[in-house]
Amino acid sequence: MLIARAFKYELDPNNQQRTRLFQHAGCARFAYNWGLQQRIALYRQNQDKKRFTSAITQHRELNRLKRTVFPWMYETSKCAPQEALRDLERAFKNFYRGLKSKKRVGFPRFKKRGVHDSFRLTGTIRSIGRMIQLPRLGRIRLKEKRESYFKGRILSATVTRRADRWYVSVTVEMEIVIPEPPGGGPVGVDLGVKTLATLSDGTTYSNPRVLEKRLRKLKRLSKSLSRKKRGSKNRERAILRLARLHLRVSNIRQDTLHKITTYLAKNHSQIVIEDLCVSGLLKNRRLSRVIADVGFYEFRRQLEYKCEWYGSELVVAPRFYPSSKRCSVCGNIKSDLSLSDRVYVCDECGLEMDRDLNAACNLVAASWTETENACGEDVRLVADSVESAEQTSMNQEPNIS
Repeated sequence: MLIARAFKYELDPNNQQRTRLFQHAGCARFAYNWGLQQRIALYRQNQDKKRFTSAITQHRELNRLKRTVFPWMYETSKCAPQEALRDLERAFKNFYRGLKSKKRVGFPRFKKRGVHDSFRLTGTIRSIGRMIQLPRLGRIRLKEKRESYFKGRILSATVTRRADRWYVSVTVEMEIVIPEPPGGGPVGVDLGVKTLATLSDGTTYSNPRVLEKRLRKLKRLSKSLSRKKRGSKNRERAILRLARLHLRVSNIRQDTLHKITTYLAKNHSQIVIEDLCVSGLLKNRRLSRVIADVGFYEFRRQLEYKCEWYGSELVVAPRFYPSSKRCSVCGNIKSDLSLSDRVYVCDECGLEMDRDLNAACNLVAASWTETENACGEDVRLVADSVESAEQTSMNQEPNIS
């Protein structure tokens, strides 16, 4: 099976290489903003005529302007502005596709200096020991202490800056053997705020609450930044301290999610999760910050591609399936279950169980059949008893544990 897989490394550039990295990021940002401004002007001038352009057309026009208007762009690789214009074209396609499908996809916005500095390179990219060779940048040392662990054809390399650190993500086209399903049986996973993940076999993963534990320091650094004079060196140092804290919070969250999703994909043949409406949950002003700190969407995104890698199957239950309100023994639905009820008590059979564990048992016990794709984007419920339970709760808001 041929797949495209990305491997991320942290760069260890010297001062001269760091300056070149900033130049490439600035060139890519300029090309993106230039192309966006040109598209907006073209739309306003020709509203009744053809007002669309392409990344290839814009790149040719930008090349004609290099000699006279933008001669400084010759100091960087031609791939940086070219790939930036391709990203812009992809952003517009997503925007128009969202208008047709009535999904909320924002209009492309101008990029700001110092925010998400990145660029992508193609061409001659090689991994040589603890160094990586990039076009026009040469060999840059990596902070990895081991040899490169990927084998395949390198497609591109995306360089990004976070705080004061530079990373390179190498996209490799590689051939892998179609894996056999893991030996473990199916498992239901209930995501929550108090407990990050509860499995149907009783295993629980506590929520690290990364942002909540560092919220006091975050407020202190933000207040310190607001007091600094704009354009001063002290303000630059305050921005860097705040960015480092945000980077640490993100790294701890990603590390936790990667460990859990990798374990599930490697040890269970089928994983059943809920289709949570994250955007709707974030509208709760009391729980929005805690819910965003968990990373529900990132948990599902990682499971989708890891299940393909390790041969397991991901099934997504319907959004309005009453996993928390339904008794895992008799099937009775408790409609008056509130978020503060951490123990599920069935009025019919008298079952007393942790509500998260009860929801996970309901997910794995039901009979599911996929109807669209392997990732379970559209799943149909085939058990008659569960179908009736789902219809009963269609008008109720989804419950998050």
